[in-house]
Amino acid sequence: MNDQADSENKEKKPIGGELIIPIMALVFTLYYFWTILEVPWSAQVSAFFVGSILIVLIVTFFLKTAGRLRRGEASLMIGPLFYPISFVPKRLALLGLTLGFILIVQYLGFTITVFLFLSSAMLLLSNGGKKRLIFSLSATLAIAGWALFIWAFETRFPAGPFETMMKGLI
Repeated sequence: MNDQADSENKEKKPIGGELIIPIMALVFTLYYFWTILEVPWSAQVSAFFVGSILIVLIVTFFLKTAGRLRRGEASLMIGPLFYPISFVPKRLALLGLTLGFILIVQYLGFTITVFLFLSSAMLLLSNGGKKRLIFSLSATLAIAGWALFIWAFETRFPAGPFETMMKGLI
């Protein structure tokens, strides 16, 4: 009887905010599958493989979440998403950077936009520290992304000045 009283007194962990990214990832993955229907077969296989892994992980997460809800350990409240209040400006700034990425990628191209986004996001999250490391890492990841997705897999990411220059050099 004490166990039942303890479980009723125990506060449920609010996990509604934890569902936002998996839901968005699922929607994006399904959209991505829809957009690759007319690309070369090799790109479809790669995209389907990666997307399928992501979907399996999302479904696993949802099943674990459903179990926590069923056992009464958690609730779908999203309150902690906005706490601590001091994190809200950085979260909004990251949202702004993400929206900015979406808006300017078509003009600056994949590689430059990825570099700018990664640099800005890491500088924001580190409060401006370790600039040399951040710029080096951002450049490395942006160029690796270009090499893998645009050069090796020949995907249709937006081309900008960097991609145009590299196409002329290679």
